[in-house]
Amino acid sequence: MQVFRHFPSSSNTSIGLTIGNFDGIHIGHQALIEKLIAESKKRKLTPAVMTFEPHPKEFFTPENAPARLTTLREKLEFFLSYGIEKVFVCAFNQKFSNISSEQFMGQILKEQLKAKLLIVGDDFRFGAERKAGIEDLRKNAFELFEIPEIDVNGKRVSSTRIREGLKEGRIEEVNQFLGRPYTISGKVVEGDKRGRQMGFPTANIHMKHLRPALTGVYAVKLGNRNGVANLGVRPTIAGIPKLLLEVHLLNFNEDIYGQHVQVTFLEKIRDEMKFENINILIEQIIKDVVHATRYFEK
Repeated sequence: MQVFRHFPSSSNTSIGLTIGNFDGIHIGHQALIEKLIAESKKRKLTPAVMTFEPHPKEFFTPENAPARLTTLREKLEFFLSYGIEKVFVCAFNQKFSNISSEQFMGQILKEQLKAKLLIVGDDFRFGAERKAGIEDLRKNAFELFEIPEIDVNGKRVSSTRIREGLKEGRIEEVNQFLGRPYTISGKVVEGDKRGRQMGFPTANIHMKHLRPALTGVYAVKLGNRNGVANLGVRPTIAGIPKLLLEVHLLNFNEDIYGQHVQVTFLEKIRDEMKFENINILIEQIIKDVVHATRYFEK
């Protein structure tokens, strides 16, 4: 898979293209990608994705930007697994936000990318101030497929609803919207060994999510290993300035430093809490481990 950080002056192949933020890669996004792959194959086009970094709302209103569901690396890994051959990662800045819809369709899509086929959601908007939409694409003679919104149990699937579900601990509903368990990936790094000192050694995952959509204590899988994760700021232990993702693996005591791992969130055990002292915290961790053990035994 080729990843472009800029638009090539001219493409050597014609492409089928879908465009979006793809935060979370939920089942609606997956429907777009599956349609793109199928229709591109029929027409012997190269399947390609255009996405944005940072998220447009992080650029326009950083103080009110939504929590990230997936990092850029996680999105790229997903695109690769589906068979996408080209990804255009657009630097969303003032210059990009000022591109007119006419320039976007004519110069970028037609001339530079050689887009012959577009697969978009039925609410797709583009161009400066999002003034243009699907009808503008049709008028400019693009072969176009609209993918309608998807509902699960009467609820519209969206990244916003997934964020709300994660915040409120509705993991089962979130996983239905995603079509898979929610995960965070990262590299196992050295920590302060505080968990080991308390009798519960942890794998510390380097967080790319500066503002994740969930916090608290969860039953998780790290790869294929069962564990208990705490995602938060460890309020009982002073001096932690940033979010930490720590996973205590059940019945496991091997060195996995430096590995890039995936943490799968399966059930929320509790919110993160501040305890009066370390001994009370240890008592609660024991209860969390028992809870997780029973969950996996089920």
